[in-house]
Amino acid sequence: MRDGDNVLGIDEENQQTGDLEPVQRKSTAAIVADQLRAAIMHGSLPPGSQLGEAELATRLGVSRGPLREAMQRLVAEGLLRSEPHRGLFVMTLDTEDVADIYLARLAVERAACEQIVREHRVEAVAELTAAQSRIVAAAGKGDGIGLADADQEFHETLVRVSGSPRLQRMAQTLLVEKRMCLAALQNKYHADVQALVDEHKGLVDAIEAGDEQLVLARLEGHMNDALERLNGSLAE
Repeated sequence: MRDGDNVLGIDEENQQTGDLEPVQRKSTAAIVADQLRAAIMHGSLPPGSQLGEAELATRLGVSRGPLREAMQRLVAEGLLRSEPHRGLFVMTLDTEDVADIYLARLAVERAACEQIVREHRVEAVAELTAAQSRIVAAAGKGDGIGLADADQEFHETLVRVSGSPRLQRMAQTLLVEKRMCLAALQNKYHADVQALVDEHKGLVDAIEAGDEQLVLARLEGHMNDALERLNGSLAE
């Protein structure tokens, strides 16, 4: 892949039906940023690890130009830190960082919920019900990684359905940081599976009822419970 190449994303289903949709173009740097973000999120690039430019360029099969651009995007997002004369490192998160992540998540998702209840309730209920069913399925299988993925998808969907691109951008980094915490804790973190299932179902039910205050109360309770569980794991 050469510097400046664009990747054209085409929906095969829409190709088959003949429907037209906006063409999605992603630069090489954007694709590399997505891959680095996912590696950080899942712990393949663990907190504190140094990013070797030559090694990463070889592994990803790209030249250094788009790689550097991608890494600078992640510096701007706060997922990487730059140390003079040393290079780039994956951010490390302490208990204060974790509390701040959940403070910011609550603000972003609260705003998303307000928009959903006021303007996008029907669409949100349909999409969040599907996302919640995947949480139930992963919980039933005892699949910890699948459960974390389904939980992530639920909250990504919640913010996306609000219709605010800026809330989505803010949520993206916060959700990656949350998964960084889980990846770093690994065997120390034990989710209350039934609580996760019940809390997400409660959010969907409150949105369906159109009760904004109940939605916000349940969202805050869900965030506080999650933070308490994380802090308990960090203290072990």
